[in-house]
Amino acid sequence: MKGLYLSHLKMSHFRSHQRAEMFCDGRPVALFGANGAGKTNILEAVSLFSPGRGMRRASAEEMTRRPEALGWKLRGVLRHLGQDHEAEIWSEGGGARQLRLNGKGASQLALGQIARVLWLVPAMDRLWIEGAEGRRRFLDRMVMSFFPAHGEVSLTYEKAMRERNRLLKDQRRDGYWYAALEAQMAEAGAQIMENRRLALARVAAAQRDAETAFPVADLALVEAEEMDGDDLTAAFAASRARDLAAGRTLIGPHRTDLHGVYAAKDVPAKDCSTGEQKALLISLILANGRALAQDFGAPPILLLDEVSAHLDAGRRAALYDEVCALGAQAWMTGTGPELFTEFKDRAQYFEVLDEAGASAVAEKDLK
Repeated sequence: MKGLYLSHLKMSHFRSHQRAEMFCDGRPVALFGANGAGKTNILEAVSLFSPGRGMRRASAEEMTRRPEALGWKLRGVLRHLGQDHEAEIWSEGGGARQLRLNGKGASQLALGQIARVLWLVPAMDRLWIEGAEGRRRFLDRMVMSFFPAHGEVSLTYEKAMRERNRLLKDQRRDGYWYAALEAQMAEAGAQIMENRRLALARVAAAQRDAETAFPVADLALVEAEEMDGDDLTAAFAASRARDLAAGRTLIGPHRTDLHGVYAAKDVPAKDCSTGEQKALLISLILANGRALAQDFGAPPILLLDEVSAHLDAGRRAALYDEVCALGAQAWMTGTGPELFTEFKDRAQYFEVLDEAGASAVAEKDLK
């Protein structure tokens, strides 16, 4: 099978997994077992094979198995368009995460040239009704799937903004220092805004051009009212007096919000039912995957944590059909094998067990 998938995963002292090894053939992966057995920890491990902080945004120290706290290591073989790439990710004694790609030290940007991973986890169910920060994180993860360098640009912007905020809190009024930082923020901020617009356009086109069982979500960027997208440098300078009073930067792409509407009903996503909000999220993840398949040459790896439990049998079957039609390796979790019945032989099945305080993984033949 060509495309993109993780063909081999080995975990050592990662979360609840003291040692575990899995071999996959590119089909969707169905993980089932009791709550707390370690299923989501496997998804988190897979999420680290893409740029960013991973599915849980956890520190390297938080991922180490307790009580040993020896550090942890992941080894994976990513098959991308018929070629194998070996990635090793590890942390020693709670230190920063390190990466080796095909035997050589590498950056996360290099990893992003090979692997793209998207996820949908239960914590995201409140996306449309929580604060704007969660939606920006969702948005920027989507953007980074198209533009891996978006993460570095965002860090540049945030670093300059922190320095500017420090000046504001200290009530410094020297325009020279502000001008230098604002120039950095404007350059990075303009790129952030452009990346976001381009990514949303790609996802919108992927939703519009596909027949799917899941509802289309119309998305729009909501910028802070005072934002001058054509001249960020001037906007930052004009806002200094107000920002000094507030002690922080009040305009810029860090204030952007993502607005979603259930297109067929013309109802804001925040006002939809819980089931409709979940369906809209699934639609966006699938659309993101379709757009990436066109741009990247292969669909991304999908991580769908406990998604099956919140869908009726009909919609569950529709999701599985769409995952298979996309050709994506979707890693999915559920408490029992009955949640994956509609896959039949189109998926691989693994049972995750808690054995004396350590997670164990065993492949099962459920045909």
